[in-house]
Amino acid sequence: MKLNARQPVPPGTSPYPQGDHVMALLHPTEIDKRRTPHALRVARVGGAVGTAAARPRAAKAGALLDDGRVGRHVRVPKTAELVAAPLRRQIVRGELVEGDALPPEAVLMEQFGVSRPTLREAFRVLESEALISVRRGAHGGARVHTPNGQVAARYAGLVLEHRGTTIADVEAARASLETLAVRMLATAPEPAALARLRAAVADTEPRAGWADEARGEARPGGGDAGGADGPPADPRAAADGFHRLLIELAGNQTLSVLDAMLRHILGAAASVQLPPPVAAGGQHNGRADAGLADGRRGGQADGALSAHHEAHRRLVELVERRDPDGAEALWRDHLAAEPARPDSAAVLDLLGE
Repeated sequence: MKLNARQPVPPGTSPYPQGDHVMALLHPTEIDKRRTPHALRVARVGGAVGTAAARPRAAKAGALLDDGRVGRHVRVPKTAELVAAPLRRQIVRGELVEGDALPPEAVLMEQFGVSRPTLREAFRVLESEALISVRRGAHGGARVHTPNGQVAARYAGLVLEHRGTTIADVEAARASLETLAVRMLATAPEPAALARLRAAVADTEPRAGWADEARGEARPGGGDAGGADGPPADPRAAADGFHRLLIELAGNQTLSVLDAMLRHILGAAASVQLPPPVAAGGQHNGRADAGLADGRRGGQADGALSAHHEAHRRLVELVERRDPDGAEALWRDHLAAEPARPDSAAVLDLLGE
């Protein structure tokens, strides 16, 4: 039937030919699912699309877009990333251990079916993650390294510096981790953990002139700064070791990794921001040592060390009594009483000038 464009169209009828293919294009409500046009196009066509029968189908098509299954951008990984992935997996899962040598380049090229430039790009990826180190030459090759968190710590430090984070902010976070570790340790201490704590407290017990010995000054009456079987010559090392031991004995690997990362950041900042004598003097709880780094000497420093030792001794008693509330309160007060680093109000600076 040929329809004259000027001829009036009776109500309820279509002015268009009734062929199936034409109707499929002009009436989306009649389209088979396999032939449904894009949901956004359908939604913008007037007329019959606005009917009740059309709305559920349009809504269903829209849901496909909302959950990302339609029109999602797909990233094709580089060949070097595909080569690095199985090597990384073997290192992280312990199939390759510290010091293991990877096969020669020729063997790996044949195994993966890649060129030398592609293999070396994969090596650079793993080197950037500190999972391998590559030495060139006749006796060179790629050696495996166990993940240790320093790469993550360096990057986290850059993020914190970019955000204008202060030294005090990082110190507060590290102190919170240590307080939490003390509570976890006091909740259910193991006998072996208690034995190690007692030994660590004994190592931190000060003796007369210990602070001056740590500075390299002669002790009155002669003698050396400690033997191989005696307590550590540097009281800062003994005190810092006690704090590290608390994190270790808590038995939570995530806490240990985070604490090590924050210590790394604080140590790196100290090497850049603190005067050389203070930066070289070590840190106690992430801060410059209260007894030595601020210039106190002799009896003053020995008194500060005695106060630290007393806090350590009381903590061990509370842990032995399985008193997590008391241990947490004591340690929070102990950490809060620590003098701040000279640069604690400064923004983190890991890069220098």
